[in-house]
Parts: sequence; structure tokens; C-alpha cells
Amino acid sequence: QVQLVESGGGLVQAGGSLRLSCAASGRTFNGYVMDWFRQAPGKEREFVAAIYWSGGWIYYADSVKGRFTMSRDNAKNTVYLEMNSLKPEDTAVYYCAAAPRVTIDPNGIDYWGKGTLVTVSS
Repeated sequence: QVQLVESGGGLVQAGGSLRLSCAASGRTFNGYVMDWFRQAPGKEREFVAAIYWSGGWIYYADSVKGRFTMSRDNAKNTVYLEMNSLKPEDTAVYYCAAAPRVTIDPNGIDYWGKGTLVTVSS
């Protein structure tokens, strides 16, 4: 059974930092693209960042470029999202996801985690 389990969310003041983790299990993710999406209240789920499980390529949404850093630790089967200079508009539930190909469309995702809430206060 494939599981993606997020952790690290919480409440932080604007300008602060958080590090999200996503522990993956249940299958080999070689060849997969690992993604972070987020969904704010009343809004659609949106792409945040993506990384090849094997490394060598990372892609960010324009809204987080320069502030967020995605990385992976294959030995731990874990991907991370380091979030700096957080803004109130970053408030959302953040979801870890896995897809067999590069996509920013939630409909292209094979596996989802349950999400972790990030709240940024002004």
C-alpha cells in the first residue's frame, strides 16, 4: 500500500520559515516525479514544486521561486520542502504527491498524501 505522509506544518509569523517532510513508502518511486501542491481555503489545489525522485531536476511555481527549496533523501525515502520568507498568502494545506511524469495538473497525480496545514500570520 503506497503511503505519502506529510509532517512539519504549523503556525508561523510572516517572514518565518518551516520545513515540510514527506515520507514515502509502499513502492519504489524510481522514475517518478515527487510534487508538492497546496490548497488554500476556497481555492483550487495548485502546484508548488516538483523533483525527480532520481534527482537532477527541480521545478518551482513562480509564486514560491526563490523562497522555497525542494529536496530529497533517497536513503530515507523522503522529500522535503524548505519554506522561507513565508507570507500570509502561503497559508494552505500542503500535499505531497507522486506522478509518473512531469505535471503541474492535480489530475495527473497517481498518489496523494493527506496534507499538512501551514498557517502564516501577518
